[in-house]
Amino acid sequence: MTDAATTPSAGRSTRAALVASGLGLLVGAGTLLGAGPPAAAADPGPVSGRATCSLTGRHWTAHARVDSARTERFAAYGNSGVGWTGGDSTYSVRLTGNRTVWLFSDTFWGPVNSDLSRPTTVPFLNNSFVVERGGYLRTVAGGNPQEPDSLVPPDEPGTWNWLGAGQATPASLDVMFLEFARTGSGPLDFAWRENKLGRFHPDTLRLREVVPLPSAAGVQWASWLLRSDGFTYVYGVADLGLTKYMHLARVPGTDLATGGWEYWTGSSWSPTETDSARLMSGVANEYSVSRWRDGYLLVTQDTRELFSSRILAYVGCSPTGPFTEAATLYTTPETGASGSYADPDIFTYNAHEHPDLRRGDRLLVTYNVNSLDPNADLYDDVTIYRPRFVEVTLVPDRRG
Repeated sequence: MTDAATTPSAGRSTRAALVASGLGLLVGAGTLLGAGPPAAAADPGPVSGRATCSLTGRHWTAHARVDSARTERFAAYGNSGVGWTGGDSTYSVRLTGNRTVWLFSDTFWGPVNSDLSRPTTVPFLNNSFVVERGGYLRTVAGGNPQEPDSLVPPDEPGTWNWLGAGQATPASLDVMFLEFARTGSGPLDFAWRENKLGRFHPDTLRLREVVPLPSAAGVQWASWLLRSDGFTYVYGVADLGLTKYMHLARVPGTDLATGGWEYWTGSSWSPTETDSARLMSGVANEYSVSRWRDGYLLVTQDTRELFSSRILAYVGCSPTGPFTEAATLYTTPETGASGSYADPDIFTYNAHEHPDLRRGDRLLVTYNVNSLDPNADLYDDVTIYRPRFVEVTLVPDRRG
């Protein structure tokens, strides 16, 4: 295992770097646009729920501001060129020892040029961790100091693993992974293949094992993990291209690898994965569902419109929904030709909350930034391909 706090990075071949930049596009366009055709079926609408709470009957107003301290911390670390210099997904898990582990999918590894461009020979990984502790950051990756590699490397050529949500258990750090594979020679010729679970030692963060997870229903079970009422709820997405649908499963306790999975059918729980129902459309591949006040808060990028800059909040009274749109939490300033980069190729995607890092009622929300022209933009400017951190407070407005 390679730790960037103690070892410098080493360059890889230009070919690998160019492939990496292509995958940087894929994780952006693939997760926002999807690889398949648009959905043929109509949106089934929200699923009925029995629970009641105060959230859905109120009107909400969001007050947002940039988390400047964390933004500057990641910018300074990424600009240093030691280890992680940019990535996406941006999940987080709190661990013992006052550590927050940030989970990234596609990851650029140092060095960084003095003008904040990056050499085309830099290493590129498909998954990595950045550990935050006491205001300091360090990168954890696989491989060795001379050849850093993904924490969960591919099983065979032409495949890779992007990570999803994670959780701490008494024995391990468990992280959901999605295996993708090339289906042709074009930049968008790729497809999801299966779900898996990576189990890491909670102290060393060394990979212990990779366990297969249910994958029969075409649902990518990695969007979010929620512990509630003695269950771990596993949120996923059926990515049908321009339309994406939320799905929900659960397991008793916290062990995702021991079986006992049940799937929400729209009215009850079934042990058969293919019974899983579409809860709602409009979610991104990555989103969050967390306890909030006396109900549940869903945070997602709005995928009902192409390359949307809107991060939305939905509220519900049960983990199964239905979820009602409550407010626009934030409008991302980087998006499009009129955005902060003045670049029509820049887009934002895969927003979610970090409930373990709330400050009272103040939410911490992240989103990712990418380019439709990664071979130029992501090498010319290292600041683009990094998460953004926003603090948001939701309050009932006067109509509520």
